[in-house]
Amino acid sequence: MSENIINELETEQTEQKEQKIELSKKLLRIVGQTNAKYSLFEEGDKILLGLSGGKDSLSLAHILKHFGAHSPVKWSFKAVTLSYGMGENFDYLSSHCKEYGIEHEVIESSVFELSKEKIRRNSSFCSFFSRMRRGYLYSYALKHGFNKLAIAHHLDDACESFFMNFIYNGALRTLAPKYTSENGIVVIRPLIFAREKQLRDNATRNNLQVIGDEACPAMRFDVKMPHARAETKELLKELEAKHPKLFTSLKAAFENIHTDTFF
Repeated sequence: MSENIINELETEQTEQKEQKIELSKKLLRIVGQTNAKYSLFEEGDKILLGLSGGKDSLSLAHILKHFGAHSPVKWSFKAVTLSYGMGENFDYLSSHCKEYGIEHEVIESSVFELSKEKIRRNSSFCSFFSRMRRGYLYSYALKHGFNKLAIAHHLDDACESFFMNFIYNGALRTLAPKYTSENGIVVIRPLIFAREKQLRDNATRNNLQVIGDEACPAMRFDVKMPHARAETKELLKELEAKHPKLFTSLKAAFENIHTDTFF
């Protein structure tokens, strides 16, 4: 069989596989509008996607692939997954990315062992792992010539972060759609205006097998389980039940800040 025929067959097989993922038009429209407003995907961009394997980042991987294929400007992306060194099994995630033509790599680390020395017994660990994860992603991006880092935070994350900063830290701060870090890497959040339930529905509709608590370091040793985010999520759930347009209002408020009214 000639090489051309083999290539045509592989292309046809890839297209047939890609048809299995049916991204909702509403979700694509939200990301498209966010891109139009904040110029997330620009000519010549090399975007690194932090792929945890959860519903949000896995959905974003497919969304980036869709926009990359249909964008009038040329840019590329690669997904990377950080292993904390706990013996996590990312075989399914790697196979899934290969099946759908998503470039993917697992980055090995010793974060888990390091955490045993750095985190005090019964203390919160989320911020430590978050800092370490972001540090590894930044380092990889700088080393391999990526100018942007894509994170799969959504509107629920932004609202929860706002309330957590407000209640626990006494600060008015949330998650920006786009900002430049101190090291020059531009962080983008294409899903920042999407709701978590939309991403959950997308994962369910496409039968995406996602990585859950088995990859969470808290399951491996005795630390204080994080409660602030869970409590904030429950608070917002109760508020939304009473005020259905809560998240719509919060989104508008994040874009309509009157700084001159603060102390």
